[in-house]
Amino acid sequence: MNRILLVHAHPDDETINNGATMARYIAEGASVTLLTCTLGEEGEILVPELEQLAADQADQLGGYRIWELRGAMDALGVTDVRFLGGPGRFRDSGMMGTPANENPRAFWNADLDEAVAHAVAVVREVRPQVVVTYDENGSYGHPDHIQAHRVAMAAVDAAADPAYRPDLGEEWSVAKVYWNAMPRSVLQRGIDALKAAGEESFFEGVESADDIPFAVPDEEVAAAVDGRGFVSHKDAAMRAYPTQIMVDGPFFALSNNLGQEVLGTEYYRLVRGKRGPSGGDPHGWEDDLFAGLAG
Repeated sequence: MNRILLVHAHPDDETINNGATMARYIAEGASVTLLTCTLGEEGEILVPELEQLAADQADQLGGYRIWELRGAMDALGVTDVRFLGGPGRFRDSGMMGTPANENPRAFWNADLDEAVAHAVAVVREVRPQVVVTYDENGSYGHPDHIQAHRVAMAAVDAAADPAYRPDLGEEWSVAKVYWNAMPRSVLQRGIDALKAAGEESFFEGVESADDIPFAVPDEEVAAAVDGRGFVSHKDAAMRAYPTQIMVDGPFFALSNNLGQEVLGTEYYRLVRGKRGPSGGDPHGWEDDLFAGLAG
């Protein structure tokens, strides 16, 4: 059986980055495991009537986002959902340079050895051929995304090391590691479409995709997973996060203008393992993260 493990920082990150991919693999009979590192306690709340859940008020947003996550995973069909070290073990660190970074429970301040050990236990239990996480900058510099990257990459190495924590079980070698990616050409089409729709303010000060720090050169992209048949699943999963995602806003509404590409096609950089066949993609990109692996 194909098995994939996705390591994310907060509830909702998995749906935005990989929702269509997850739904597609569930439909294809693969095992999909989500490992989330924090509860997202420091998130900005978009629903006014729930503002009292915020970290500077009742500080109950983390528990609410567990409920949102469950709804999102129900929409995608994912049943194996875990929190690193258990729910609430590591706290959302907030954005870089904010007071939340100083919280001793913040994931940014976590003991890396402890966090990695929790992740290794999951890798050795699940035995995924494929692991997905963020790049070294956490896509856009969020400290929890960066820490999730560090933990995931260290866990992949440690899980394959027979000398590392024998008490955690038999070692396991992950065949392929991917980082989430957004190709520069796709971002440029989105910028052009927003401007054509009169939404210039959405990318204020951005003239082209070259001005966006998380844009990845097309030649560095290895895979474009076609999940357009599962856009409705991803849309439903995004709507399960009302405190965090404005699905009907201009960005996600672009799915209507870009042939559902914004929601339905998800992109990846391959950083460990061998690239498989492209299946005819004009860029040479894989359409399957398990491409080239034995069944």
